[in-house]
Amino acid sequence: MQGTVLAKYFAPSYNLYRTLKTLYPRVRFAPSPTGYLHLGGLRTALYNYLFAKSKGGVFILRIEDTDQARKLEGSVEALVKDLNWVGIEYGEGPGKEGQSGPYIQSERLKIYQDHIAKLLDNGSAYHCFCTERRLNILRRNAIRSQHVPKYDNRCRNLTHDEVKEKIKSGIGYCIRFKLSSDCQYFEDLVFGNIAYDVSLNEGDPVLMKGDGYPTYHFANVVDDHLMGITHVLRGVEWQISTTKHLLIYRAFGWTPPQFGHLPLIVNSDGTKLSKRQGDVRVEDYRNSGIFPLALVNYITLSGGGFDHVVGEGVRLKTMDELITEFQVKKISAHPSRLNPDLLQECNKLEIKRQLRDDKLAEKLVNNLKDLIKKKYPQENLNVSEEHVRKVLIWATPRITNIEDLITPKFAFLWILPSADQIDLNKNLLQKLIQKLENIEKFDEQALKEYLRMFSTENEVKFSALMRMLRSALSGLKEGPGVAEMMHLLGKNQSLERLKAVLR
Repeated sequence: MQGTVLAKYFAPSYNLYRTLKTLYPRVRFAPSPTGYLHLGGLRTALYNYLFAKSKGGVFILRIEDTDQARKLEGSVEALVKDLNWVGIEYGEGPGKEGQSGPYIQSERLKIYQDHIAKLLDNGSAYHCFCTERRLNILRRNAIRSQHVPKYDNRCRNLTHDEVKEKIKSGIGYCIRFKLSSDCQYFEDLVFGNIAYDVSLNEGDPVLMKGDGYPTYHFANVVDDHLMGITHVLRGVEWQISTTKHLLIYRAFGWTPPQFGHLPLIVNSDGTKLSKRQGDVRVEDYRNSGIFPLALVNYITLSGGGFDHVVGEGVRLKTMDELITEFQVKKISAHPSRLNPDLLQECNKLEIKRQLRDDKLAEKLVNNLKDLIKKKYPQENLNVSEEHVRKVLIWATPRITNIEDLITPKFAFLWILPSADQIDLNKNLLQKLIQKLENIEKFDEQALKEYLRMFSTENEVKFSALMRMLRSALSGLKEGPGVAEMMHLLGKNQSLERLKAVLR
């Protein structure tokens, strides 16, 4: 049920309406289609999603594309793909139309025109005919005088006849909102009580641009009201605009939603996270082998919203657990510092989690098999499911990304070595093969002890024996210990490799 419908139905009992709004919130993620989804946007989407789901509410995706000059083709599809990848599914939005649609602002122009007419009629807005040249002069003069650059509200006092004449003459115009000088305040869900007199630092803001498209401030308020948005969780950069939005709500006679502003995301050293960095795009994390649940946990570990148990360390939470445990009041008001080591730890924990689940483990094994075949298309490979799964279990303490297992360092796991590259003592190797066939324990510790004993009994330096075996088993000069390598490969494959180099 839409928030506006609830308000009308329960008009005699506003407290009951507020209670229902809190119990069944409607929230939105409203990005502009101007590029890729970055970590800041993902954090905003995620926290809105967790909040809605934790209370049985609705998460809405709205595309704010009123700045047509910056719109990039294909960015909406890419954004939806990124959201789906991390497990964030919207209940209403493009392709999932509800009663509040359309959910793309460029398709809502008639709605904005109707509502701008209401503000013009009640005297809250006015036509502004100032040229860009005049506005630039105002800006330069203010800077030169060391004043805050702002519009001087010149057109606010034009008479009805003057406005009518200018429009008739074909002079271009925008629509501005009349700011009042009273100090607005609100209770920020994250930062607490916020008060600000926007008129001290801004002139009357533009609501409708000359091209007929609304500005963010106007479309945002209209859409949030008509879509029944009960809570707005957005970046802290919009906090200073909230009092301006409250004035627009008041001009319409509407009850505003509750606002909460999420702090900045910064690097581990406190510097600002830039979109120019190569590690802020969700797509880049996906392409580099980071699992979606690892990325989601990485964000929540940096931004709060959950109880932290002292001494618990890093605990990977499923999306259902995150939904159950999320609390707005636990969001930190301090900048969220990203620690890259946490991301690697989360990814490692996700590999372990998937290996404990038969279905997820099967998918993980098949994914790694595909990567191996793509990396080594011309090689004779051992990529049996049993072997790949065994390698993954062995590798989890050693790697943070399954792509690590297709690097040259671990090539021995999949590729049989070439015999012509191995310096062999064939008699010694034949004797060792016969001995190895008869031993029962083939674990790492037992193999270490046996190989050391074999080198002593056969009067060969242990280091020389290890070099020969390493070369025969992997074709590598360095890597994991020989006993560890043999244990990982298993008795049958270890013997097969050793015999293969004798042929």
